[in-house]
Amino acid sequence: MLAPILDEIAIDYADRLTVGKINGDDHPEIVARYGVMGFPTLILFRDGEPVHRIVGAKPKRLLLSDLAHHV
Repeated sequence: MLAPILDEIAIDYADRLTVGKINGDDHPEIVARYGVMGFPTLILFRDGEPVHRIVGAKPKRLLLSDLAHHV
């Protein structure tokens, strides 16, 4: 449900943002490392460090609003 929106954001912001996706079931060590408690969870990283977290599915305009001051 969120994947197509993230794909659009990846294209629209390709010059400022890299979008990566993982399957939490396939990578439980990453889920544990970042304390993910529910899916979907989006974590924005800057210089390798998490700087913003969004939990739950949102429409594109709300995701962009949440990310606006980071990108």
